[in-house]
Amino acid sequence: MTVDAEILQTITQMPEPLKQEVLHYAKYLIENYSKVTAEEKISQKKRRSGILKGTFVLPLPDDFDAPLEDFKEYME
Repeated sequence: MTVDAEILQTITQMPEPLKQEVLHYAKYLIENYSKVTAEEKISQKKRRSGILKGTFVLPLPDDFDAPLEDFKEYME
């Protein structure tokens, strides 16, 4: 028995209020599935290597490791 036939057979045995619940849930699943697949397509953008090249200045300044003025009280 196929899934479609089994679903149809099960639904035909249900009372009307349960059929309404199944219908609402099926529509909910379809709506959420379409959102998930759309988000997956968006998030699968290909990464580009070297995109940050040239944004870091080297060599570092001589006082790079020196304590900051803002933390002077904390360091005492």
